[in-house]
Amino acid sequence: MRSLRALWIRICGTFGNKREAMELDEELESHLLMHIEDNVRSGMPEAEARRHALIHLGGLEQTREAYRERQGLPGLETLCQDVRFGLRMLLKSRGFTVVAVLTLGLGIGANTALFSVLNAVLLNPLPYPHAEELITVHAAKQNFNEGSISYLNFRDWQRDNKALAALAVSRGTGYILTGTGASEEVRGELVSSDFFPLLGVKPVEGRLFASHEDEIGEEPVAMISSGFWKRKFGARPDVIGKPLTLDGHDYTVVGVLPATFNLAISNFRASDIYVPIGQFQNPALNDRSAGLGIHGIARLRPGVTLKQAQADMERVSRNLETTFPADDQGIHARLVPFKESLVRDARPLLLVLMGAVGFVLLIACINVANLLLARANARTQEFAVRSALGASRARLLRQLLTESLTLSVLGGVLGLTLAALGTRIIVKMLPPDLPRATGIHIDSLVLCFTTLISLASGIFFGFAPALKMFKRDVQSTLRSGGRSIGSANNRTQDSLVVFQMALALVLLIGAGLMIRSMVKLSNVDPGFHSKGVLTFGLEAPPAMSGAGPDAIRAYLREAQRKIAMAPDIDAVCFSWAALPMMSDDEQSFWLDGEPKPGNQNAMRSSIRYLVGADYLRVMGIPLLKGRFLSETDDDHAPRVIVTDEVFAKKFFGDADPIGKRIHLDQFDDAAMVIGVVGHVNQWGLDNDAVNPLRAETYQSLMQLPEQQLSLVAFGMDALARSKSGAVPSFKSIESSVTKMNHEQVVYNPEAMDDVVSETLSSRRFAMILLAVFACTALVLASIGMYGVISYIVGQRARDIGIRMALGANRGEVLRWVLRRGSRLALIGAGCGLLAALVLSQAIAGSSLVYGVRAYDPWTFIGVTALMMAVALSSCYLPARRATRIDPMKALRTE
Repeated sequence: MRSLRALWIRICGTFGNKREAMELDEELESHLLMHIEDNVRSGMPEAEARRHALIHLGGLEQTREAYRERQGLPGLETLCQDVRFGLRMLLKSRGFTVVAVLTLGLGIGANTALFSVLNAVLLNPLPYPHAEELITVHAAKQNFNEGSISYLNFRDWQRDNKALAALAVSRGTGYILTGTGASEEVRGELVSSDFFPLLGVKPVEGRLFASHEDEIGEEPVAMISSGFWKRKFGARPDVIGKPLTLDGHDYTVVGVLPATFNLAISNFRASDIYVPIGQFQNPALNDRSAGLGIHGIARLRPGVTLKQAQADMERVSRNLETTFPADDQGIHARLVPFKESLVRDARPLLLVLMGAVGFVLLIACINVANLLLARANARTQEFAVRSALGASRARLLRQLLTESLTLSVLGGVLGLTLAALGTRIIVKMLPPDLPRATGIHIDSLVLCFTTLISLASGIFFGFAPALKMFKRDVQSTLRSGGRSIGSANNRTQDSLVVFQMALALVLLIGAGLMIRSMVKLSNVDPGFHSKGVLTFGLEAPPAMSGAGPDAIRAYLREAQRKIAMAPDIDAVCFSWAALPMMSDDEQSFWLDGEPKPGNQNAMRSSIRYLVGADYLRVMGIPLLKGRFLSETDDDHAPRVIVTDEVFAKKFFGDADPIGKRIHLDQFDDAAMVIGVVGHVNQWGLDNDAVNPLRAETYQSLMQLPEQQLSLVAFGMDALARSKSGAVPSFKSIESSVTKMNHEQVVYNPEAMDDVVSETLSSRRFAMILLAVFACTALVLASIGMYGVISYIVGQRARDIGIRMALGANRGEVLRWVLRRGSRLALIGAGCGLLAALVLSQAIAGSSLVYGVRAYDPWTFIGVTALMMAVALSSCYLPARRATRIDPMKALRTE
C-alpha cells in the first residue's frame, strides 16, 4: 500500500502544477531568512550570516532536487528533457532535419502503402466464421490440375465423404434481365442449396434457398445481391416475392444477401443474382463426364486436417473410378485451402515488391545514418565536454537515440500521410485480377506496421553515430578542440555508401530484367491481329427459346448480316465457349486408325474453337494449308475440322494432315481435316508456351447438334473488325441489333487490344512499381554519395589547401575527389553485382521474368553503367567546390 501511495505521489508530482514548487521555494526562503536573522542578531555581518545560514540548511538546490526526485518519475522527466533538447537541436539544424525527415517519410510511406496492399490481400482473414476450415474442391484431370467438377460427381462426393462438414458448388453464368426497364445483362451464379449455410452467410431480407428448391421442376427462385437490390429495387423490403425475368424465365426473389458478402469466385467479380444450380436446365448436368465450369467449396469437420480430408476424398474418388470407369477414370478430388486458392498467384508478386520497397527504406535509413554521422562529428566537442562533466555513456547514448527516434517519428508521420496518397494511386494501378483488392485501406495493423518500422528505423540509424562517438578518446578530443577528430577515418560512412550503392544496383537490375521482359513480350506474336477488333456478347430474344435448329441457324445468319451493316464494319463472326485469352473449351478425340480409348480421360485433348466462317478474316489468323470453314459447312455437309500448326505437328508429324480424319468424342462420325492455321496464344503472351494444352482445333458453329445449338443463341460471343483499323463503335452495333429486334441484348464490349494488354497487367504493375522503387533507391544512394563526398571535402579542406599551395592544380584536385567517389561506387557495384547474380537466380524461374536470362549481360552492363554515371555526377559538385578552395584561407582557418 505504501509503495502504491508513493507511486501515486510520483505520478501526481510528474503531472502536477507549478504551485507546489513555488510553495516549496517560499518555504525554503522563509527558513533561510529566519536563520539569517538569527545570525545577524548574534552579531554576524549580513553576508557572513547568509553564508552560515546556507551551510546550516545544507544547500537549497540539493533540497529542491531531493524533493523533485520523490515527487516525480525521474526517468520520464529525463526522457521529456531529452525530447525537448532533441527538438531544439533539430530546430537549430533545419536543413538537416528537413532532408532527414523527407528521406525517412519517403521510405516509410512507400513501405506503408505497399504493406496496406499486402495486408488486404494476403494477411487479413476471410470474412467468414472459422475461415481456416474453408477449402476449395477441384477435379484433377490429365490436363487440368484444378478442373471443373461434374454435377453427378459432386453429389456422390457430397454423400460419400466423411471428412467434410459440408460441400457445395457454384458456377458463374450470365442472364438477360427483362421486365425492369431496358433489357440488360447481369452476372449470375448457380449455387447449390447449402452454399450460403456453408459460408455462414445470412440474408438481410427474406431467406436462403431450401434444399428441395435445388431440384429440377421446383419453383424457380433467386437471391439477389445487396448492390442489385439497391440499384433495381431502391432497397425496398417488399422485394421478397417480386418476380425477376431472366433469359425469358420468371424467378421469384426469396432473399437479399448482405452488403458485406462478396465471394468473388468467378474471375473475382461479384454476382448480382444467385439461382439454385439444381434448376439449371442443361442436359450436361446429368452427364458425369461434363464439367460445365462447376467448382466446389467445402468446410472441414472440426479436428480434421487438410491431409486427412484429401485422403478421404481419394477413397471416394477411387470408388467412383471403379463404379464409373468410362467417365471417372483418372478423376480425383483436389483440395486447396480457400484463401490459398484466392491469393497464391498474387503472393510472389507482392512479396517481391515488398522486398524491393524494404530495400528503399534500408537505403533511406543509411542516408540518415550518414547524415547523423557527419552531424555527430560536428558535435564531438559538445559530447566530450558533457562526458568530462560526468555524463555517462548510457546517458549520451539515450540522448542520441532520443534524437534519432524523434526524427523517425516525424518521418513516420510524414510517411503515413504519403502512404494515404500512395495507396490511392496503387489501387488505381492494380491489375484487375488481383483478389481482395476492395479491402485495401490503412487499418490498425497498417498503423502498427508504420509505427514499428518508424521506431526500428530510428534505432537502426541512431546506433551508428552513437557507437562511433564512444570509440573516441575524451581527453584527445578536448585537447584538439574537436577540429581534426574523425578527419582521417571515414570508414563507417564509406561502408554505408558502398552498401547503399550495392542495394540500389540490385533493385536496378531487378527493374531492368522486368523492363527487358516487357520489351520481349511486346514483340511476341499473339497469333492474331487484335488491332481494330471488338468483341461483345449477344443474346437472342426470348422468343427464340425453344426454336428449332434451322430457325437458330437462320437467326445467326441474319444477326451477322445486320451487325455487318453497322458503319465501318469490315467483317463479323460468332464464336461460342472459347475466345483467345478470355475463355477456353476442351475437345476430346482420337485419331482415325486408333482404337477408341476406354474412357474420355484417356483420350487426346485439344482446345476447341466453335466459330463462324469469317473467323480467320476477323481475327487475322493466317491460313497455312488447305482451306478454312465456309458457309457451306453446315448440318447438311460432311463434318470438317481445321487444326492449328501445333496440333498438326504434334499428332501428324511431318505428314500432310489435310484429308486425315479425327474422331470427336461428342459425335458418332469422324471429322475430316480441311486446313491448318497459325497457332493462337490462348493462355496469354507469357504463359502459352508452358501450358500443357496448346493444340487447337476449329469447328463450325453450324455443325453443332441441336441441343448445343440452342445454348449458342443465348450466350455467344461476337467479333467485329473495322475497315479503318479503329475499334468499331459499340453504339452503332447496338443500334443495328436493336433495330433487328429490341428484345435481343448486346453487352460486355471489349477491344481485343485491351484483352491482350490485360494479360500483362500484373507484370506491368510489378514492372512500374519496381522501376519507381529502383529509381528512388538510385536517387537516395546518389544523395548519400553526395553527402559523404561533400563531408570529406569539408574535412579535408586544409589538406586540399596545402596541396594547392604546393602546386597542385584544379584538375588534379577534381580528379582526386572524383577518384574517391568512383572507388566507393565501384566497390558498391561489385558487391551489388554479386548479390544480383544470386537474387536474379531466385526470380529466374518465376513468372516475373520472360525471355531474359537471369544474368542477362545487357541488363547488368547497362544498369551498372547508369549507376556509375549517376554516382560520378553526384560527386561532381563537391569536386568543383574543392577546386575553388582558397589555399591561404584554408590554412588561416585551421
